[in-house]
Order: sequence, then C-alpha cells, then structure tokens
Amino acid sequence: MNTPLPSSSVASSPVVAPTLTDVFGLRSSGIFPANNEPSIRTLRQWTKLRRIPHHRVGHFVYYDPAEVSHHIRTKLKIPARG
Repeated sequence: MNTPLPSSSVASSPVVAPTLTDVFGLRSSGIFPANNEPSIRTLRQWTKLRRIPHHRVGHFVYYDPAEVSHHIRTKLKIPARG
C-alpha cells in the first residue's frame, strides 16, 4: 500500500545534476578568457595526460565545466615561457 508523503517531508533543496558537455562545449563554456580558449587538440591532450577532470561513458568523454574551472584555477600550473 503506497501512502503519499506529506509535502513537508520532501527535500526542500532539489538535487541538481551537474551539466556535462563535450570538448566543443567545454571550449565555448566561458571558463576560458575570450578569444584565448585552448584548442581542441590542447584540451584532448590535457585529457589524455589527466590534467583536467573528465568523465568517460563508453568511448565518449564528457566534462563538467564547473569542475574543470575549479581544477584549472587551483591545481593546473603551467610555467610561463621565459
């Protein structure tokens, strides 16, 4: 017997799933400076070297722009050319 739950017992904050995007969406997501986005080749190389977080579903690769942005700002250090 199923009884309906009272509205007060439902979670007040909805669970928001992260928005995943492909490499093209990551490049145009706005986390990189305008007109200075890394190339598709660079993003794929960073993925291969595990420098940016990514999610694999089968042979597809997806990125969470918020997660990538946080990771780049805190952990990805590339020395300047001298």
